[in-house]
Amino acid sequence: MIFSNLLIQWYLQNKRDLPWRNTTDPYPIWLSEIMLQQTRVAQGMPYFLSFTSAFPTVFDLAKANEEQVLKLWQGLGYYSRARNLHKTAQHIAFDLSGIFPATYSDLLKLKGVGEYTAAAIASFSYNEVVPVVDGNVFRVLSRYFDLDTDIAQASAKKEFAALAFELMPKDNPATFNQAIMEFGALQCVPKSPNCGICVFNESCAALQKNKVDQLPVKSKKLKVRNRYFNYMVVADENDNTIIQKRTEKGIWHNLYEFPLMETEKEEDFDCVSEAVQAEYFKDNTVESMLEYNEKSIIHKLSHQHLHIKFWKVKLKGTIENGIDAETLKTFPFPIVIHNFIEKDL
Repeated sequence: MIFSNLLIQWYLQNKRDLPWRNTTDPYPIWLSEIMLQQTRVAQGMPYFLSFTSAFPTVFDLAKANEEQVLKLWQGLGYYSRARNLHKTAQHIAFDLSGIFPATYSDLLKLKGVGEYTAAAIASFSYNEVVPVVDGNVFRVLSRYFDLDTDIAQASAKKEFAALAFELMPKDNPATFNQAIMEFGALQCVPKSPNCGICVFNESCAALQKNKVDQLPVKSKKLKVRNRYFNYMVVADENDNTIIQKRTEKGIWHNLYEFPLMETEKEEDFDCVSEAVQAEYFKDNTVESMLEYNEKSIIHKLSHQHLHIKFWKVKLKGTIENGIDAETLKTFPFPIVIHNFIEKDL
Protein backbone atom coordinates (compact mmCIF):
# COMPACT_ATOMS: atom_id res chain seq x y z
CA MET A 1 0.00 0.00 0.00
CA ILE A 2 2.95 2.34 0.61
CA PHE A 3 3.84 2.15 -3.10
CA SER A 4 0.27 2.96 -4.24
CA ASN A 5 -0.21 5.79 -1.75
CA LEU A 6 3.09 7.47 -2.62
CA LEU A 7 2.43 7.02 -6.33
CA ILE A 8 -1.08 8.51 -6.22
CA GLN A 9 0.10 11.35 -3.99
CA TRP A 10 2.85 12.15 -6.53
CA TYR A 11 0.31 11.97 -9.38
CA LEU A 12 -2.14 14.38 -7.76
CA GLN A 13 0.65 16.91 -7.33
CA ASN A 14 2.38 16.46 -10.71
CA LYS A 15 -0.17 15.28 -13.30
CA ARG A 16 -0.54 17.11 -16.58
CA ASP A 17 -3.89 18.73 -17.33
CA LEU A 18 -4.94 16.69 -20.35
CA PRO A 19 -8.42 17.05 -21.92
CA TRP A 20 -9.22 13.32 -21.88
CA ARG A 21 -8.56 13.21 -18.13
CA ASN A 22 -11.41 15.57 -17.31
CA THR A 23 -14.13 13.16 -18.38
CA THR A 24 -15.41 9.60 -18.02
CA ASP A 25 -16.95 9.70 -21.51
CA PRO A 26 -15.45 6.66 -23.29
CA TYR A 27 -15.36 8.38 -26.72
CA PRO A 28 -12.57 10.92 -26.03
CA ILE A 29 -10.79 8.42 -23.77
CA TRP A 30 -10.81 5.79 -26.54
CA LEU A 31 -9.72 8.39 -29.10
CA SER A 32 -6.79 9.52 -26.95
CA GLU A 33 -5.66 5.98 -26.18
CA ILE A 34 -5.61 4.98 -29.85
CA MET A 35 -3.76 8.17 -30.79
CA LEU A 36 -1.16 7.82 -28.05
CA GLN A 37 -0.12 4.30 -29.02
CA GLN A 38 3.50 4.67 -30.20
CA THR A 39 3.08 8.45 -29.87
CA ARG A 40 4.14 11.03 -27.28
CA VAL A 41 1.46 13.25 -25.70
CA ALA A 42 3.02 16.44 -27.13
CA GLN A 43 2.80 15.00 -30.65
CA GLY A 44 -0.67 13.49 -30.19
CA MET A 45 -2.41 16.45 -28.55
CA PRO A 46 -2.93 18.61 -31.72
CA TYR A 47 -4.39 15.55 -33.48
CA PHE A 48 -6.72 14.84 -30.56
CA LEU A 49 -7.96 18.45 -30.62
CA SER A 50 -8.40 18.37 -34.42
CA PHE A 51 -10.37 15.11 -34.25
CA THR A 52 -12.64 16.19 -31.40
CA SER A 53 -13.29 19.48 -33.21
CA ALA A 54 -14.06 17.77 -36.56
CA PHE A 55 -15.83 14.78 -34.98
CA PRO A 56 -17.29 15.82 -31.60
CA THR A 57 -19.16 12.52 -31.21
CA VAL A 58 -18.67 8.92 -32.29
CA PHE A 59 -21.56 9.45 -34.75
CA ASP A 60 -19.67 12.29 -36.48
CA LEU A 61 -16.58 10.10 -36.83
CA ALA A 62 -18.66 7.19 -38.11
CA LYS A 63 -20.32 9.36 -40.78
CA ALA A 64 -17.00 10.75 -42.09
CA ASN A 65 -15.40 9.13 -45.11
CA GLU A 66 -12.10 7.31 -44.70
CA GLU A 67 -10.13 9.88 -46.67
CA GLN A 68 -11.26 12.65 -44.30
CA VAL A 69 -10.07 10.57 -41.35
CA LEU A 70 -6.73 9.73 -43.00
CA LYS A 71 -6.17 13.39 -43.96
CA LEU A 72 -6.63 14.50 -40.34
CA TRP A 73 -4.39 11.64 -39.17
CA GLN A 74 -1.66 12.59 -41.68
CA GLY A 75 1.73 12.70 -39.95
CA LEU A 76 0.77 10.63 -36.91
CA GLY A 77 1.97 7.38 -38.51
CA TYR A 78 0.84 3.78 -38.00
CA TYR A 79 -2.14 4.51 -40.27
CA SER A 80 -3.87 1.19 -39.52
CA ARG A 81 -4.83 2.87 -36.21
CA ALA A 82 -6.84 5.47 -38.14
CA ARG A 83 -8.54 2.90 -40.36
CA ASN A 84 -9.45 0.72 -37.35
CA LEU A 85 -10.61 3.80 -35.44
CA HIS A 86 -12.99 4.67 -38.26
CA LYS A 87 -14.37 1.12 -38.59
CA THR A 88 -14.86 0.83 -34.83
CA ALA A 89 -16.66 4.20 -34.73
CA GLN A 90 -19.05 2.90 -37.41
CA HIS A 91 -19.63 -0.31 -35.43
CA ILE A 92 -20.34 1.61 -32.21
CA ALA A 93 -22.54 4.22 -33.92
CA PHE A 94 -24.55 1.97 -36.22
CA ASP A 95 -24.54 -1.45 -34.50
CA LEU A 96 -24.37 -0.41 -30.83
CA SER A 97 -26.49 2.80 -31.06
CA GLY A 98 -23.50 4.92 -30.03
CA ILE A 99 -23.01 3.13 -26.72
CA PHE A 100 -19.51 1.85 -25.96
CA PRO A 101 -19.11 -1.60 -24.39
CA ALA A 102 -18.89 -1.16 -20.61
CA THR A 103 -16.54 -3.99 -19.63
CA TYR A 104 -12.92 -4.88 -20.32
CA SER A 105 -13.84 -8.19 -21.98
CA ASP A 106 -16.39 -6.54 -24.32
CA LEU A 107 -14.08 -3.63 -25.16
CA LEU A 108 -11.45 -6.18 -26.24
CA LYS A 109 -13.79 -7.29 -29.04
CA LEU A 110 -13.55 -3.89 -30.74
CA LYS A 111 -11.30 -3.64 -33.80
CA GLY A 112 -7.99 -1.99 -32.96
CA VAL A 113 -8.50 -2.30 -29.20
CA GLY A 114 -5.90 -4.47 -27.45
CA GLU A 115 -5.47 -5.39 -23.80
CA TYR A 116 -3.85 -2.10 -22.82
CA THR A 117 -6.46 0.14 -24.49
CA ALA A 118 -9.36 -1.98 -23.20
CA ALA A 119 -7.97 -1.78 -19.65
CA ALA A 120 -7.52 1.98 -19.93
CA ILE A 121 -11.09 2.61 -21.14
CA ALA A 122 -12.61 0.12 -18.67
CA SER A 123 -10.85 1.69 -15.69
CA PHE A 124 -11.06 5.38 -16.71
CA SER A 125 -14.68 5.30 -17.93
CA TYR A 126 -16.25 2.57 -15.82
CA ASN A 127 -13.85 2.25 -12.85
CA GLU A 128 -13.38 -1.46 -13.56
CA VAL A 129 -10.58 -2.99 -11.46
CA VAL A 130 -8.24 -3.93 -14.30
CA PRO A 131 -4.57 -2.87 -14.56
CA VAL A 132 -3.01 -1.23 -17.60
CA VAL A 133 0.35 -2.58 -18.72
CA ASP A 134 2.33 -0.47 -21.19
CA GLY A 135 6.01 0.44 -21.55
CA ASN A 136 5.76 2.91 -18.67
CA VAL A 137 4.33 0.27 -16.33
CA PHE A 138 6.97 -2.30 -17.32
CA ARG A 139 9.67 0.25 -16.58
CA VAL A 140 8.35 1.52 -13.24
CA LEU A 141 7.63 -1.92 -11.78
CA SER A 142 10.76 -3.62 -13.08
CA ARG A 143 12.91 -0.90 -11.53
CA TYR A 144 11.06 -0.54 -8.26
CA PHE A 145 11.02 -4.30 -7.58
CA ASP A 146 14.26 -5.15 -9.48
CA LEU A 147 12.52 -7.55 -11.87
CA ASP A 148 14.75 -8.89 -14.64
CA THR A 149 11.93 -10.60 -16.56
CA ASP A 150 12.46 -10.11 -20.29
CA ILE A 151 9.54 -7.86 -21.26
CA ALA A 152 9.80 -9.03 -24.88
CA GLN A 153 8.45 -12.44 -23.77
CA ALA A 154 4.71 -12.99 -24.08
CA SER A 155 4.49 -14.20 -20.45
CA ALA A 156 5.87 -10.89 -19.11
CA LYS A 157 2.59 -9.03 -19.55
CA LYS A 158 0.75 -11.52 -17.33
CA GLU A 159 3.39 -11.28 -14.62
CA PHE A 160 3.38 -7.47 -14.58
CA ALA A 161 -0.43 -7.29 -14.81
CA ALA A 162 -0.73 -9.58 -11.76
CA LEU A 163 1.71 -7.41 -9.80
CA ALA A 164 -0.07 -4.19 -10.82
CA PHE A 165 -3.41 -5.74 -9.84
CA GLU A 166 -2.01 -6.61 -6.40
CA LEU A 167 -0.75 -3.04 -5.88
CA MET A 168 -3.90 -1.37 -7.23
CA PRO A 169 -6.36 0.08 -4.67
CA LYS A 170 -9.55 -1.73 -5.61
CA ASP A 171 -11.69 1.32 -4.84
CA ASN A 172 -9.67 3.61 -7.12
CA PRO A 173 -8.29 1.74 -10.15
CA ALA A 174 -8.61 4.70 -12.55
CA THR A 175 -6.34 7.00 -10.55
CA PHE A 176 -3.78 4.24 -9.94
CA ASN A 177 -3.60 3.42 -13.66
CA GLN A 178 -3.27 7.09 -14.63
CA ALA A 179 -0.66 7.59 -11.91
CA ILE A 180 1.66 4.75 -12.85
CA MET A 181 1.58 5.70 -16.55
CA GLU A 182 2.19 9.38 -15.77
CA PHE A 183 5.02 8.48 -13.39
CA GLY A 184 6.71 6.47 -16.14
CA ALA A 185 6.18 9.27 -18.67
CA LEU A 186 7.42 12.15 -16.50
CA GLN A 187 9.66 10.79 -13.72
CA CYS A 188 10.81 7.21 -14.31
CA VAL A 189 11.83 7.93 -17.91
CA PRO A 190 13.79 5.45 -20.07
CA LYS A 191 17.13 7.29 -20.06
CA SER A 192 18.83 9.16 -17.22
CA PRO A 193 15.87 9.59 -14.84
CA ASN A 194 16.45 12.10 -12.03
CA CYS A 195 16.37 9.60 -9.17
CA GLY A 196 17.53 12.27 -6.70
CA ILE A 197 14.09 13.89 -6.69
CA CYS A 198 12.09 10.65 -6.94
CA VAL A 199 9.51 9.87 -4.25
CA PHE A 200 10.74 6.26 -4.32
CA ASN A 201 14.46 6.97 -3.98
CA GLU A 202 14.60 5.26 -0.58
CA SER A 203 12.62 2.17 -1.58
CA CYS A 204 13.44 1.57 -5.29
CA ALA A 205 15.39 -1.71 -5.52
CA ALA A 206 17.05 -0.82 -8.84
CA LEU A 207 18.35 2.46 -7.40
CA GLN A 208 19.75 0.72 -4.31
CA LYS A 209 21.54 -1.83 -6.53
CA ASN A 210 22.66 0.74 -9.13
CA LYS A 211 20.69 -1.04 -11.87
CA VAL A 212 18.31 1.70 -13.04
CA ASP A 213 19.85 1.90 -16.52
CA GLN A 214 19.72 -1.91 -16.92
CA LEU A 215 15.97 -2.26 -16.41
CA PRO A 216 13.61 -3.22 -17.87
CA VAL A 217 15.26 -6.13 -19.72
CA LYS A 218 14.21 -6.37 -23.36
CA SER A 219 16.02 -8.83 -25.58
CA LYS A 220 14.27 -8.87 -28.92
CA LYS A 221 15.86 -6.57 -31.48
CA LEU A 222 13.71 -5.54 -34.39
CA LYS A 223 15.20 -6.39 -37.77
CA VAL A 224 15.07 -3.32 -39.97
CA ARG A 225 14.54 -3.66 -43.70
CA ASN A 226 15.90 -1.07 -46.16
CA ARG A 227 13.72 -0.12 -49.12
CA TYR A 228 14.45 2.25 -52.01
CA PHE A 229 11.58 4.38 -53.34
CA ASN A 230 11.77 6.54 -56.46
CA TYR A 231 8.74 8.83 -56.85
CA MET A 232 7.92 10.24 -60.29
CA VAL A 233 6.52 13.75 -59.83
CA VAL A 234 4.94 14.33 -63.23
CA ALA A 235 4.08 17.68 -64.77
CA ASP A 236 2.30 17.97 -68.12
CA GLU A 237 1.96 21.13 -70.26
CA ASN A 238 -0.84 22.34 -67.92
CA ASP A 239 1.32 21.65 -64.85
CA ASN A 240 -1.07 18.87 -63.84
CA THR A 241 0.30 15.81 -62.07
CA ILE A 242 -0.86 12.28 -61.24
CA ILE A 243 -1.11 10.32 -58.01
CA GLN A 244 -2.18 6.82 -57.09
CA LYS A 245 -3.73 5.16 -54.04
CA ARG A 246 -1.75 2.53 -52.13
CA THR A 247 -4.32 -0.27 -52.08
CA GLU A 248 -2.08 -3.20 -51.18
CA LYS A 249 -1.68 -4.24 -47.55
CA GLY A 250 1.41 -2.91 -45.83
CA ILE A 251 2.65 0.56 -45.03
CA TRP A 252 0.49 3.58 -45.89
CA HIS A 253 -2.52 1.49 -46.94
CA ASN A 254 -5.18 3.72 -48.61
CA LEU A 255 -2.94 6.80 -48.57
CA TYR A 256 -1.87 8.47 -51.83
CA GLU A 257 1.53 8.76 -53.49
CA PHE A 258 3.14 9.71 -56.80
CA PRO A 259 3.86 6.89 -59.29
CA LEU A 260 6.47 4.74 -57.60
CA MET A 261 9.43 2.75 -58.83
CA GLU A 262 10.89 0.62 -56.04
CA THR A 263 14.45 -0.60 -56.61
CA GLU A 264 16.76 -3.09 -54.87
CA LYS A 265 19.31 -0.39 -54.07
CA GLU A 266 19.81 3.33 -54.56
CA GLU A 267 19.98 3.87 -58.32
CA ASP A 268 21.56 6.73 -60.25
CA PHE A 269 19.96 9.10 -62.74
CA ASP A 270 20.77 7.00 -65.83
CA CYS A 271 19.15 3.84 -64.44
CA VAL A 272 15.98 5.59 -63.25
CA SER A 273 15.54 7.73 -66.38
CA GLU A 274 16.00 4.70 -68.61
CA ALA A 275 13.31 2.79 -66.71
CA VAL A 276 10.97 5.80 -66.80
CA GLN A 277 11.39 6.19 -70.57
CA ALA A 278 10.84 2.47 -71.19
CA GLU A 279 8.15 1.51 -68.70
CA TYR A 280 6.24 4.58 -67.50
CA PHE A 281 3.96 7.16 -69.15
CA LYS A 282 3.73 5.32 -72.48
CA ASP A 283 0.93 7.61 -73.68
CA ASN A 284 3.17 10.67 -73.35
CA THR A 285 6.69 11.56 -74.37
CA VAL A 286 9.11 12.31 -71.53
CA GLU A 287 10.48 15.77 -72.34
CA SER A 288 12.92 16.09 -69.44
CA MET A 289 13.75 14.57 -66.09
CA LEU A 290 15.76 15.72 -63.07
CA GLU A 291 16.31 14.93 -59.40
CA TYR A 292 14.55 17.02 -56.77
CA ASN A 293 16.86 15.64 -54.08
CA GLU A 294 20.35 14.42 -54.90
CA LYS A 295 20.62 12.64 -51.55
CA SER A 296 17.93 10.20 -50.53
CA ILE A 297 15.55 11.25 -47.77
CA ILE A 298 15.71 8.50 -45.15
CA HIS A 299 12.27 8.01 -43.61
CA LYS A 300 12.46 5.69 -40.60
CA LEU A 301 9.54 3.47 -39.69
CA SER A 302 9.61 0.98 -36.82
CA HIS A 303 10.46 -1.99 -39.03
CA GLN A 304 11.85 -0.46 -42.20
CA HIS A 305 13.95 2.45 -43.42
CA LEU A 306 12.78 4.05 -46.66
CA HIS A 307 15.38 5.73 -48.88
CA ILE A 308 13.29 8.16 -50.92
CA LYS A 309 14.10 10.14 -54.03
CA PHE A 310 11.72 12.44 -55.87
CA TRP A 311 12.19 12.84 -59.63
CA LYS A 312 10.67 15.66 -61.70
CA VAL A 313 9.30 14.22 -64.95
CA LYS A 314 8.16 16.76 -67.54
CA LEU A 315 5.77 15.27 -70.12
CA LYS A 316 4.67 16.56 -73.52
CA GLY A 317 0.95 17.09 -74.00
CA THR A 318 -1.64 16.52 -71.30
CA ILE A 319 -2.14 13.54 -69.03
CA GLU A 320 -5.39 11.73 -68.47
CA ASN A 321 -6.94 12.28 -65.02
CA GLY A 322 -4.30 14.90 -64.18
CA ILE A 323 -4.85 17.05 -61.08
CA ASP A 324 -3.72 20.57 -60.29
CA ALA A 325 -1.63 21.69 -57.30
CA GLU A 326 -4.61 22.82 -55.20
CA THR A 327 -6.52 19.56 -55.66
CA LEU A 328 -3.34 17.62 -54.90
CA LYS A 329 -3.20 19.11 -51.40
CA THR A 330 -6.63 17.79 -50.45
CA PHE A 331 -5.56 14.12 -50.53
CA PRO A 332 -4.13 12.21 -47.55
CA PHE A 333 -0.44 11.43 -48.06
CA PRO A 334 2.29 9.84 -45.94
CA ILE A 335 3.97 12.70 -44.08
CA VAL A 336 7.22 12.45 -46.08
CA ILE A 337 5.29 13.07 -49.33
CA HIS A 338 3.10 15.75 -47.73
CA ASN A 339 6.24 17.61 -46.60
CA PHE A 340 7.73 17.37 -50.08
CA ILE A 341 4.54 18.79 -51.64
CA GLU A 342 4.45 21.68 -49.16
CA LYS A 343 8.13 22.51 -49.57
CA ASP A 344 9.01 21.73 -53.18
CA LEU A 345 5.86 21.93 -55.31
